[in-house]
Amino acid sequence: MSTARFIKCVTVGDGAVGKTCMLISYTSNTFPTDYVPTVFDNFSANVTVDGSTVNLGLWDTAGQEDYNRLRPLSYRGADVFLLCYSLISKASYENISKKWIPELRHYAPNVPIVLVGTKLDLRDDKQFLTDHPGATRITTAQAYCGEQGEELKKMIGAVTYIECSSKTQQNVKTVFDAAIKVALRPPKPKKKPRKKRTCFFL
Repeated sequence: MSTARFIKCVTVGDGAVGKTCMLISYTSNTFPTDYVPTVFDNFSANVTVDGSTVNLGLWDTAGQEDYNRLRPLSYRGADVFLLCYSLISKASYENISKKWIPELRHYAPNVPIVLVGTKLDLRDDKQFLTDHPGATRITTAQAYCGEQGEELKKMIGAVTYIECSSKTQQNVKTVFDAAIKVALRPPKPKKKPRKKRTCFFL
């Protein structure tokens, strides 16, 4: 009997975008309502996707600047990144290309990325948006989700883009299933086009 392949999946993104809640929601099928730690304890379990059983290791990272020097230590040996931004935070969306892609490409240039939009349930929650005037509702009209999520995916070279809600668990399992599939079948690096040789007749 062969041992299940180990897949190291690392979550990355700004602080407070919901990375830890997403991990807790996935591993416990519950949404934390009280204390949420800055970083989720590393988790490992056997998971079956499309008939393949893997040992999925989940690693959380802190997005705050205080952790800029320590965070890259978690990237070593990663098979796939879940790069997260909040669907109610324009700043976290913009930091995907400003901060996170440069960091990931520097420390782990060949590791595939799944782009994740979190807090899907709050995007259309009028009461929440009223109570939190600082929240930016990222909508299709503002060109920051849906089609634009796909455009951001293409711009940063992510393999896929998924929106989810840790509170309702909508698409949470889909996110991790996608990460496993991506790690099992990583995209082949694009070949550089060969330079055409110019012939000179003497």
